[in-house]
Amino acid sequence: MARGAAPQDRYHLVGISFFILGLGTLLPWNFFITAIPYFQGRLAEDNSTAENLSTNHTGTAPADAFNFNNWVTLLSQLPLLLFTLLNSFLYQCSIPETVRILGSLLAILLLFALTAALVKVDMSPGTFFSITMASIWFINSFGAVLQGSLFGQLGTMPSTYSTLFLSGQGLAGISAALAMLLSMASGVDAQTSALGYFITPCMGILMSIVCYLSLPHLEFARYYLAKKPSQAQAHELETKIELLPADEKNGIPNSPQKAALTLNLDSEKEKEPELEPEEPQKPGKPSILVVLRKIWLMALCLVLVFTVTLSVFPAITAMVTSSTSPGKWSRFFNPICCFLLFNIMDCLGRSLTSYFLWPDEDSRLLPLLVCLRFLFVPLFMLCHVPRRSRLPILFPQDAYFITFMLLFAVSNGYLVSLTMCLAPRQVLPHEKEVAGALMTFFLALGLSCGASLSFLFKALL
Repeated sequence: MARGAAPQDRYHLVGISFFILGLGTLLPWNFFITAIPYFQGRLAEDNSTAENLSTNHTGTAPADAFNFNNWVTLLSQLPLLLFTLLNSFLYQCSIPETVRILGSLLAILLLFALTAALVKVDMSPGTFFSITMASIWFINSFGAVLQGSLFGQLGTMPSTYSTLFLSGQGLAGISAALAMLLSMASGVDAQTSALGYFITPCMGILMSIVCYLSLPHLEFARYYLAKKPSQAQAHELETKIELLPADEKNGIPNSPQKAALTLNLDSEKEKEPELEPEEPQKPGKPSILVVLRKIWLMALCLVLVFTVTLSVFPAITAMVTSSTSPGKWSRFFNPICCFLLFNIMDCLGRSLTSYFLWPDEDSRLLPLLVCLRFLFVPLFMLCHVPRRSRLPILFPQDAYFITFMLLFAVSNGYLVSLTMCLAPRQVLPHEKEVAGALMTFFLALGLSCGASLSFLFKALL
């Protein structure tokens, strides 16, 4: 595209702003699932069980009253499915991006401030559950609109800024796990510890608001964001297509919500030569059925990968406790070995596709590897989950759970990234946008299926 002399991003302020915006968009999801034991403690009949963000002094996780960990997963994914479609409707209604982005950020900030304030409010478990579930639903609804709108703006920017945005998102899960560990290790009382934990994402979202408001005052941002809406939408797919390899070199973020909004990313410059040169580009609008016939296997693999992941993480894995005697390790076991380990290893798995893509799209090994991940469901269910009535504990030692989590997280990250890379290889250049939309739908479907299955697997324990 012909441009005049583009201004410089002085002091990298625009890049830093989009990095912080990426971090702020996924802090709510990660802070909610990391604090599942805190919510379980608040929902217990005796609120005194909520002694810390994680476990009590005996190292025993609070009872999962109300099936909180299942509901938080389901109500976090259904808005993604609904509002990914709604975001397209918002574009058609010409609702300004500023309204969508600032409105979503302010709504998320207020709802998370409410969550932090509830730490100091005594109420019945049923009332607390209802308010928390409503907050989770609306926070993730606004989050889906926010991310889709920001990717629309990133479509007008150089692809490196999309990479910075996604890199910021990649730190959200690790930040939540580290914040929980610091809160637990602070030595303050339980209420102060929980309050400090939930104030942290509020500060992150507030920083995101400040960064977004600063963009119109930066010449570099004005130069790219001043495009007409039609131009912005035309170049959004081009930027997303160029994004994936650069993003993977920095580690793709691990959140399922982020992944659902970036599935149509692939390197057109690197992948295009692999298309058959004699196959001409078809004119007109691509057929959804034609594209679906080309990518159905990748879409199915994507559904199955996230179905397995969300069916046990965090619904089952958050219930696993250390089999060692009560002590510091038993208190820190789940935050470290479940949440922090998953986030780090998942990012590592996604970054591996920067170096090799195996197996390829024509290999039968890919669906086999995807199906083998179903073994993680019984493996985690047979780990050291104290509160169970049906299944025995076959893997009581901590080493078993840590090993399973390592393989579970790496395989999730790698297979998700692999299918994201391989799907656009199977379509023509003008079909990539449709392929991306279809893959986004099927991933959201997989997330919802996994969250729904978590209720069944929890009942089988």
